Amino acid sequence: EGLTAAEVAMEFTSEEREDIRRMHATPQLYTKMANSLAPNIFGHPEIKRGILLQLLGGVHKTTPDKLNTLRGDINVCIVGDPSTAKSQFLKYVHSFHPRVVYTSGKASSAAGLTASVARDSDTGEYVIEAGAMMLADNGICCIDEFDKM
Repeated sequence: EGLTAAEVAMEFTSEEREDIRRMHATPQLYTKMANSLAPNIFGHPEIKRGILLQLLGGVHKTTPDKLNTLRGDINVCIVGDPSTAKSQFLKYVHSFHPRVVYTSGKASSAAGLTASVARDSDTGEYVIEAGAMMLADNGICCIDEFDKM
């Protein structure tokens, strides 16, 4: 944390730096990257751009007095009519991103997103189990059918 741009650049290999330079020179890179998401889903360019921005993440900021840190996380809420590929977008992100937790409103409660109490099968004692939001910390939590919760 707290690295300068030059220090970050030095962590890349020369091949990676060259790839980044080529990408930087690519016309309409943002549009091309967004269109490459979920190629099996036709259209929905705004949703694809939003998901791309979420995957890339925002910039964490610190207030001028250095007392508070503001998260740079980008949250996306996809709302729409039935059969408009909402679940397919969630499943697509879940299929390739290493730090994604997928849950469904049918199988979860609002409280269960953070934690739940369960009985340990070995000891019979009650234990607290992390919910989907905790398991996806610094990652992405995909909640399908949120309205069923």
